[in-house]
Amino acid sequence: MKVDEQKEGAIYAALSYMMWGVVPIYWKFLQGVGATEILAQRVLWSFVFMLVLLMFMKKRQAFLDYVKNILGNPKLFAALLTASLLVTANWGVFIWAVNSGRILDTSLGYYINPLVSVLLGVIVLKEKLSGAQIMSFLLAGIGVLILGIHFGTIPWVSLVLAMTFGLYGLAKKMIKAESAIGLTLETMMVTPLALGYLIYLMNQSEMQFFTAGSTSLLLVGGGIVTALPLLYFAKGAEKIPLSMLGIFQYIAPTLSLLIGVFVYHESFTKAHLLAFLFIWSALAVYTLSITKWGQASARRFKGKGNIGA
Repeated sequence: MKVDEQKEGAIYAALSYMMWGVVPIYWKFLQGVGATEILAQRVLWSFVFMLVLLMFMKKRQAFLDYVKNILGNPKLFAALLTASLLVTANWGVFIWAVNSGRILDTSLGYYINPLVSVLLGVIVLKEKLSGAQIMSFLLAGIGVLILGIHFGTIPWVSLVLAMTFGLYGLAKKMIKAESAIGLTLETMMVTPLALGYLIYLMNQSEMQFFTAGSTSLLLVGGGIVTALPLLYFAKGAEKIPLSMLGIFQYIAPTLSLLIGVFVYHESFTKAHLLAFLFIWSALAVYTLSITKWGQASARRFKGKGNIGA
């Protein structure tokens, strides 16, 4: 892989995670709109935007071919429907949490997501854990437990976000569609539900879409806000190693954490600090274990142990 290609890939990947990191600011502008309507509008306009984008990318035929393939393959259809429902649930909880003053919870959720994905790999795909990964789980578990004891309840928003996104990634392994086509298919599957809900709101005179021009534009723009970072991520993922991508993924929750504390002044207690320190330690151990340097160090350590024996 050329150095210039890696640099370009790194820029795209970093941009995608930066966009995901600052997206709470966007949803905060829509705080006067119900979270469920924002979600329905996001699904609808993401689908519309992706359809237009596929036309420009000249992937219309590839999309139609994949639709035909899904209709003739019940297992693939079930996997796509599952992925669609999971990502929709993830979006919904995220939007609700942001507009309910719980950005820190969303940050925690996306910090622990990589560890949840590994755990799902162990449970579902029967993958084996390394010693470093076991240590990561213990450290992260202590962090979550600290918050649970301090607040008297488990950080359910964080856990739901991590679990839905982890399960979504698992379902995506079965679909194996190019990212632009994949997002179009996923939003297509839940667009009928979104439209049904929006029609219901309109009949009840409760829809916020038509209340102000700025609100309408922001709701429509939700489709672009959803699709653009995903496309940048896909471009970046093609050109950089997986280990580098794994390190970049912490940009988004870090930015969200900073925005929650310094922009929206959410409470960051000593319990939060202690919990996050344990989780950051867990992620440091995990990230080191998946990098080439960490794997080489582990092999050297193992080799020294054999010599000593």
